[in-house]
Amino acid sequence: MSLSLVAVCIWLIVANVIAMLPSRDQHWRAAYLLISVGIPILGWVTYENGPWIGMLALAAGSSVLRWPLIYLWRGVRKRVFQQSPAE
Repeated sequence: MSLSLVAVCIWLIVANVIAMLPSRDQHWRAAYLLISVGIPILGWVTYENGPWIGMLALAAGSSVLRWPLIYLWRGVRKRVFQQSPAE
């Protein structure tokens, strides 16, 4: 197992432990930190192991951080598919 895959496994374990801890802000601060650390790790995994393993790592990270992705999708959808007012 490459060092990048070990880093992804550690990231996933830390993310799950953080999710089990109580938080006043519903874990948003921790989510931002996990995203900022996870993106370079994802690039490293994709570089070392290829795009298929990179996509698996992306899917694993997305399953942990699903709410930030849902809110991102809602914002993009609102901006892109926003209908202009009728004149």
